[in-house]
Amino acid sequence: MFIQTEALPDPDSLVFFPGKTVLDSGRVEFATIQEGGESPLALRLFAVDGVTGVILETESITAAKESDGDWQLLKPLVMSAIMEHYESGDPVLNGELVGEARDEEEIIAQIKELLEERIRPVAQDSGGDVQFKDFKDGAVHLEFTGPTYGLIDGIIHVLQHYVPEVKTALDYRDGLPKPGLETPTALAVQKVLDERVNPAVSGHGGHIALIDVKDDTAFIRLEGGCQGCGMASVTLKQGIEVEIKDAVPAITTILDTTDHAGGDNPYYAPGKGG
Repeated sequence: MFIQTEALPDPDSLVFFPGKTVLDSGRVEFATIQEGGESPLALRLFAVDGVTGVILETESITAAKESDGDWQLLKPLVMSAIMEHYESGDPVLNGELVGEARDEEEIIAQIKELLEERIRPVAQDSGGDVQFKDFKDGAVHLEFTGPTYGLIDGIIHVLQHYVPEVKTALDYRDGLPKPGLETPTALAVQKVLDERVNPAVSGHGGHIALIDVKDDTAFIRLEGGCQGCGMASVTLKQGIEVEIKDAVPAITTILDTTDHAGGDNPYYAPGKGG
């Protein structure tokens, strides 16, 4: 049995992938050994001295340790407990216990807690901030300020790990109606980005997103490695702008909505699209 592991932002937690199904669906968390009595697998893990919590999901097992514990010592013991469980033939859960559906207020409360304790401190260290706006249909809508949109992949990973109901996270303004994106001009601009611009910047971990098209103006956002880059203005003027204008003559102005250094945002400023 080959068990893989994955580190988390929380150094006291480690994810184990046994290569076998753990739960058919849902997520179950055990904070104490008493709660672990509902699961033979969790009981085996709590029997490892230093394990303080267990989370079971469809393909993974997350173990939490005491703050002074050492994963170098604990990891092989946890792996051994997992292998012992699967060799025993015991069920993962007693009966039909699975993670029960939670109401939206409980989900939102957990999302806000994660934002305050784990995500916003990192965003603020980078010179920006992230604020909760809404949760709808599995998507967490956030407001990004400063150079924080570049953290989006990490934010999604953290939220999905701790809140299984979360499918994705996005800038809340991306969810606002933008009829300009459905016009022939916008579709032509998007084709340029897809076929000529993004393949070029992807090698540097960057991505250019089309945010809206209004009259003769295209609004874009620099993401990934492009956001916060000191060469962003050069990339915009000498690369993206030239490509778009050459291919789509109806566009005469390209504005970058990315807030590279906490300055003004030409698209989201009052009176310019919300």
